[in-house]
Amino acid sequence: MKRLGLLILSLILVISFGSKSFAMSKKDYIIAGTTDKITSLDPAKAYEYFSDNILQNIMGGLVKYIPGTTKIVPDMAKNWKISKDGTVYTFKIKKGLKFSNGDPIDAKVYAFSINRVIRLKQNPAFLLADVVKSAKALDKYTLQITLKYPYAPFISILAFTISYPVDPKVYPADKVYNGIPVASGPYMVKKLVRGQEIELVRNPNYYGKKAKTPIILIKIYREANNLYMALLSGEIDLAYRTLLPQQLKQVQKNKKFKTYTGDSPFIREIVFNVKAKPFGNAKLRRALSYAVNRKQISKEIFKGQVTPLYTLIPAGMWGHKNVMPHYHIKKAIKMLKSLGYSKSKPLSITLWYSPSHYGSTESDVALMIKNQLEKTGLVKCKVKYAEWATYVDYWTKGVMGMFLLGWYPDYFDPDDYMWPFLQTSASPGMGSFYSNKKIDKLLKKARTITSIKKRARLYYKVQKIMAKQAPYIPLFQGQQHVVAKPNIRGIIMDPVQIFRYYLLSK
Repeated sequence: MKRLGLLILSLILVISFGSKSFAMSKKDYIIAGTTDKITSLDPAKAYEYFSDNILQNIMGGLVKYIPGTTKIVPDMAKNWKISKDGTVYTFKIKKGLKFSNGDPIDAKVYAFSINRVIRLKQNPAFLLADVVKSAKALDKYTLQITLKYPYAPFISILAFTISYPVDPKVYPADKVYNGIPVASGPYMVKKLVRGQEIELVRNPNYYGKKAKTPIILIKIYREANNLYMALLSGEIDLAYRTLLPQQLKQVQKNKKFKTYTGDSPFIREIVFNVKAKPFGNAKLRRALSYAVNRKQISKEIFKGQVTPLYTLIPAGMWGHKNVMPHYHIKKAIKMLKSLGYSKSKPLSITLWYSPSHYGSTESDVALMIKNQLEKTGLVKCKVKYAEWATYVDYWTKGVMGMFLLGWYPDYFDPDDYMWPFLQTSASPGMGSFYSNKKIDKLLKKARTITSIKKRARLYYKVQKIMAKQAPYIPLFQGQQHVVAKPNIRGIIMDPVQIFRYYLLSK
């Protein structure tokens, strides 16, 4: 890390790849900074933003989004056909595709990869397991995927990391792979030091346009203050996720940097584990939702850089409907009293958070929510935290009853904000363990029809039920922010929140 840090002090560096050496100018590398951490780079397991975003730069899929849009176009697939009943997808895969190690990418590789995801049953597996009946190679370049039922957003899921191909010669069929990924995208990982840095270099076997810059070094900082100082000192060329709101305001005034801001479908929410006492009571959950003041969180902690949210589907996406109650302390008190709570016999609960995964503001968010709940005079709220890897383990095992979580889109469709949160087989992955037969039926129906108007009406019904049941308290919708030196080009604020390192250049 120290050796690579010297890049910013010298004009030329000699890098060695095997037996080859060449001189590298400043234009040949970009140093990015972040406070994000990686959990896994196996597409079968990766299911948090930074891990997925790295995969989006080192791997590819059958289809992809056009940068800066939500339009999907062919990638490794040359074309595809869909059966009349909407359940059989037949893809023709381009010839001559290779992984970074030279191994071929063909229909058998895709069939192996999709079936492997379903078999491993990791956190994101439901995205395929709930809809895919089978995946098989009809010949070397023909892949056939059969669905359990017609599923309108299926092509969108194929653009997400869960559907990326992995090398059967390297990735075990029966367990998660923890080594350096074998790439199929513009970059490949040359070096990975967890919690410190990731070095991406051009993939020589990539089938598409080569990455704009030969090397991207991503430095990982523990806290926002460290990231901020690295930016100001010139140690990094750009900062992406996550500066403190006040730091962002300061740097926006600094002529040495250019700030990029864009809309984002990123949302934050409180999750209730409905199987944990006392959160199995919907009336109690609603009472707590009345006590949460989203506007105060937005104004005081985030300086207006986030927007209060009153449903799970983000604003700007069709199907969005504000259904959750706004802050109303009197209603919260009345409902809590009706449940038997009083000043002498308060509701005792614990709110969990992870201190760094969502940035250095997270402890402030947790503390403010604690104070808002206790403002009722009928609640005593402890605050506890766990580092991200432990946190993920805790929510999937149902250890935490009430905790903070965030959501980035897997695919740009309201289904991605409804099904994972509310459908019976998917909600355990969110830690809520929520189940409602009527919602299951509505969500299934919404998946099987193609009319956006009809699907939107079904999602309105689902959101109304969600508001009454309150298994989640949506908090706010975020923005995307990148701060960079003025000579950095190619920064796109993507609507699907894919940060494309391979488009960056000096």
